[in-house]
Amino acid sequence: MVALLANAGIAVAKGVAAVVSGSASMAAETGHSIADTANEVLLLVALKRSERPADRHRPFGYGAERFFWAFVAAVSIFVSGAVFAGMAGIRQLLSGGEESGGLVLSSIVLGVSFLLEGVSWLRAVKGVRAQTREEHKSFREVLRSTDDPTIKTVFYEDSAALIGILLAFGGVYGHHLTGSSWPDAVASLLIAALLAFIAFLLARTNKNLLVGSAADPRLVGAIARWLVEREEVDAVVDLLTERMGTDQVLVCARLDYADGLDAQQVEQSTVEMNRALRREFGDVVEVFLEPVPRHDERLRERVARRYGEGAFDRLNRPGAPPR
Repeated sequence: MVALLANAGIAVAKGVAAVVSGSASMAAETGHSIADTANEVLLLVALKRSERPADRHRPFGYGAERFFWAFVAAVSIFVSGAVFAGMAGIRQLLSGGEESGGLVLSSIVLGVSFLLEGVSWLRAVKGVRAQTREEHKSFREVLRSTDDPTIKTVFYEDSAALIGILLAFGGVYGHHLTGSSWPDAVASLLIAALLAFIAFLLARTNKNLLVGSAADPRLVGAIARWLVEREEVDAVVDLLTERMGTDQVLVCARLDYADGLDAQQVEQSTVEMNRALRREFGDVVEVFLEPVPRHDERLRERVARRYGEGAFDRLNRPGAPPR
C-alpha cells in the first residue's frame, strides 16, 4: 500500500511538472507512473484473489489468478503507458514543442522520484537475491524461472522507472540547452519503447505460466529420485508436473510397483507416498500416483515423444534428473 501511494504521488507531481514545463518526456513519465500505480493495484488484486482456498468451482485453488492479473497488467497497463508516451513524443516532433520552462520544478520532481524509485529498486533487488540464496540460483536464473510474477514485475517496473527518469532528465535538459524540442521528443519515444519492452517481457513470462508449465527441473529431478528410492517402487514410468500457482506444484506419476505387493498394499503405499511427497517437498500441493506396468509400449512411446529418447532411463537413474 505504501508503494501504491508513493507511485500515485509521484504521478501527480510529474503531471504538474509536465503541464508547467510543456515537456513531452515529463508527460511520458507521468503516463509511466500512472501505469506503475495501476500495476500496483492489479498486483494487490492478484495477491488477494490467488490466496482463496480451493472450492468446488476451482478444485485446484485460485493460484493461477496471480498469473492472470500480472498478465493483464503487462498487456493493458504498460502497453497503454507506451502508447501514451509515444503519442506525446510524436506530437512534440510534429508541433515543434513549446519553449522550455519549469526546469527547476521538473528537476526537483525527477530528482525526488529517482531517490524514491531507487529505494524501491534496492528492495526489489534484495528480494531477488534472497530467492537466489534460497534456491541456489543466479540472479538471472531466478528472474527467468521464478513462478512468482510479483518479484519479476516489481524488479522490472522499478528498473524501467529509474531508466525512464534518466531519459526524462536528458530530454528536459536537452530541450533547455539546445532550445530544440527534439531531445525532449526523442526521450519520450525512448520511454515508450522502454515500456513496450517491459510489457513484452512480462507478458511472455506470465503467458508461459498461464498456459501451463512444468515445475523447476531441479524439483522434478528431486521428486524422481525420491520415488525411485522407495522400496515399493520398481520404476518411474512417467512423471508430469505443472505449476498451479506461486509455490504450488501438481505432481502426476505413473509407477511400476514392486512385484509381490497385493492390491491392498499398493493402495496403502500410494496413500503413504502421497502424504510423504507433500511433506518432503513444500511446493507440492497435489499428488496423483497411478500404478502401471513398465513394459507398456504405448505408454513408453508417449513418454519418449514428450521428453525425448532415453526418458525412462533418465527418470530411473539417481542423480540424472529428466530434461
